[in-house]
Amino acid sequence: MSSNSSSNNGGEGFLTEEQRETLRNAGALLSSSPKSPTGSLLLAENQIKVSAGGGGGGGRTAGGGVAVRHVRRTHSGKLVRVKKDGAGGKGTWGKLLDTDGESHLDRNDPNYDSGEEPYHLVSASATTPVDDYKKAVAAIIEEYFSTGDVEQAASDLRDLGSNEYHHYFVKRLVSMAMDRHDKEKEMASVLLSAIYADVISSAQISQGFFLLLESADDLAVDILDAVDVLALFIARAVVDDILPPAFLTKAKKSLPESSKGLQVIQTAEKSYLSAPHHAELVERRWGGSTHITVEEVKKKIVDLLREYVQSGDTAEACRCIRELGVPFFHHEVVKRALILAMETSISEPLILNLLKEAAEEGLISSSQMAKGFCRLSESLDDLSLDIPSAKSLYLSLLENAMSEGWLDSTSLKSSLNLDGGENASNEDEKVRKYKESAVTIIHEYFLSDDIPELIRSLEDLHSPEFNPIFLKRLITLAMDRKNREKEMASVLLSSLYTDLFSGEDIVNGFILLLESAEDTALDVLDASNELALFLARAVIDDVLAPLNLDEIEAKLPPNSSGAETVHMAKSLLSARHAGERILRCWGGGSGWAVEDAKDKVAKLLEEYESGGELGEACQCIRDLGMPFFHHEVVKRALVMAMEKKNDGILNLLQECIGEGLITTNQMTKGFARVRDGLDDLALDIPNAREKYKSYTERARNDGWLLSSFPA
Repeated sequence: MSSNSSSNNGGEGFLTEEQRETLRNAGALLSSSPKSPTGSLLLAENQIKVSAGGGGGGGRTAGGGVAVRHVRRTHSGKLVRVKKDGAGGKGTWGKLLDTDGESHLDRNDPNYDSGEEPYHLVSASATTPVDDYKKAVAAIIEEYFSTGDVEQAASDLRDLGSNEYHHYFVKRLVSMAMDRHDKEKEMASVLLSAIYADVISSAQISQGFFLLLESADDLAVDILDAVDVLALFIARAVVDDILPPAFLTKAKKSLPESSKGLQVIQTAEKSYLSAPHHAELVERRWGGSTHITVEEVKKKIVDLLREYVQSGDTAEACRCIRELGVPFFHHEVVKRALILAMETSISEPLILNLLKEAAEEGLISSSQMAKGFCRLSESLDDLSLDIPSAKSLYLSLLENAMSEGWLDSTSLKSSLNLDGGENASNEDEKVRKYKESAVTIIHEYFLSDDIPELIRSLEDLHSPEFNPIFLKRLITLAMDRKNREKEMASVLLSSLYTDLFSGEDIVNGFILLLESAEDTALDVLDASNELALFLARAVIDDVLAPLNLDEIEAKLPPNSSGAETVHMAKSLLSARHAGERILRCWGGGSGWAVEDAKDKVAKLLEEYESGGELGEACQCIRDLGMPFFHHEVVKRALVMAMEKKNDGILNLLQECIGEGLITTNQMTKGFARVRDGLDDLALDIPNAREKYKSYTERARNDGWLLSSFPA
C-alpha cells in the first residue's frame, strides 16, 4: 500500500528523494540499453521525461524498461491522453522535471528547495578609469562653459588627480567647443592657454590635438565646417605658444594622405599661420575676450529694466536678469532699478514689485540687494543735481523695502551712508583734488597715447607723495575699458618707473589697489584675473622685481581677495614661456611693440659691438620711436659690456646722452634696472658687481645720472 501511495503521489507531479534516485538509475540503464524501446523517449534532448508508474508489478515491460502510461486522470476525473514528450495536456501539471520552461516552483510548498530555483546572470558594464575620467571632464567643461570661471575649471581638473589622461581633456574640450558658438570656442582656447604647463603638460597638449586630428573624419560627420574650425584651434594653439610649430610637421607624417586630419594641418598652415599679421587675426577670429565688458552688462540691465516698465512682465524680467549670468553683479540691477524708480514716479510700484520678486525667489541675494542700496546712497549727491528730491525718494524706497522684508537692515549698517557724501566731505581736500586731476590726465592719455605729455602734466601737479594713488587710479580706470587701454596702462607704468615713480611708489600703489580688490570687483566683472595680469606684466616689464610680490603679499590680510590675486600672478609667472604670453595678454598692441623693440635693441647693439658705426647706431635708436623705452638700450648696453668684456660699448651711451637722444631720467632708469638684477647677473658674470661699480662711477663723473641716484 505504501508503495502504491508513494506512486500515486508521484503521479500527482511530486517526487521524493528515493524516487529521484530510482529515476536516475533507470535513466542510466536505459541509456546503456539500445534495445529498450522507450530509452530515446525518456532521455530525449538530454532530459528525463517520466510519468510515475502504477502500483504492482504490471509496471515493467518485457524488455526490463519502465512502462510509460499514455493516459492521465485530471482533477475532474476526466481521462486525457498525455503528450508524447510527457508535458501533459489540458488540465495537467506539465512536465515534472522541465528545466527549459519558466519555473513553476511554489515557495510556500513544504518541499520547496531554494537550490532548485533558476538563477539569472545580470549583465553589468565594467567601467575603466578612463571612462570615469571622460565623464568627469565632460561635467567640468559644461560647468566652465556656463560660468566662464577659468580658475575653478583648472582647480577641478587638478583635483581629478588623473594626470596621465589629460590629453583626453584637450580632445573633449575642443570637440565640445567646435559644435558651439564663437564664445565657447574662445573660452576653450583661453582655458587651454591658462592651464598649459601649470596643469597640463606640453606633451599632453600635443597628444590631445593629435587625437583630434585622427578623429577629424568622424567630427566632420556632425560638424560641417569641422576642418576649418579644428585648423583654427590648432593655429590658435601655435600662436598662444602651447603647441610647437614642429607639431604640424610631425602630424603630417603620421596622418593618411586622404584623411581629414591632413586637410586640417594644410588649412592651418596655408590659411592662418602664413597670413600677414596672422597672430592678431587668429586671436581675434572668435571675438577676442571671452568676458563681457562692464559697459555691455550695464547696457543690458538698462534695456531690460526699460522693457519691464513698459510691459510689466515680472517673470520675463526675472528671466532676463538670470540670463545675464552675472550673479555677483546683481547689485548693479538693484542700483539701476532704484534710479529708474526715482526718475519716473509711475514706475516705482513696478520696480519695487520686481525687486521684491527677485529677492523672494532668491534670484538676487540679500548681500547683492544691500550692496545695490549702498552704492546708490554713495551717489546721492550727484543724483541730486538731476533729481532734486533724490535723498527723500531714496529714503522712501529704503523704508518700503525694509518694511516688506526683502531688504535686510543688518546688511546695510556697515556701509550705508545716508548723508550721501559724508565720507567725501571728510576726505583731505588736497587728495581729492589730486584724484580729480589724475582722472583727467589719464582720460587724456587714453585718447592721445602721448606719454611725454602725461609726464609733464604729472610733474605740474607737484605731488610726488601721491604717486601710489595715481597708479591705483590708472589701473582701476584701465580695467573698466578695452584691452587697448590696459596695454597702454602697462606701457605707461614702464615709462613712469624711475622717471617719476620710485620702486616704493609702484609697490605701494599695487598694495592700495589690492587692498580694495573686493570693491573693484563690484564694478569689474573679472577684477581678480585682470589685477593678476597687471602684476605679472609689471614683473615682466621690470617695473616690479619678483621679490616685490612677496613684499606686497605680506602686507595683505591672509586669504583675502588681494592675497589670492598675488598668488595668481605668481602662477602666471611660473608657467613656461610666461614672458611672451604675458606680454600678449591683452591681444598684442603695444605689448608686441615692446617685445619687438627689445629684439631691435639687442640687434643694433650687437651690430655696433661687432664694428658698427656710432652714428648709425644712434639713428637706429632714434628710429625705434620709443623714447620712453630708452632705458632698455642702457640696460642692454651695460650687460653686453660686461658679457663681452668690451667697455667700448659705453661710448654709445656717451654719444646718446651728449646728443640728448637718451634723457638723464632714462639713463638713470637703465642703470637702476641693472643694479636690481645684479644677483642674477653674478651667476653668469662673476665680476658683475665690480663692473657695475666702475660703470656707475664713470656715468656719475660724466653727468649721465641724476644726482639722487644712490652710489
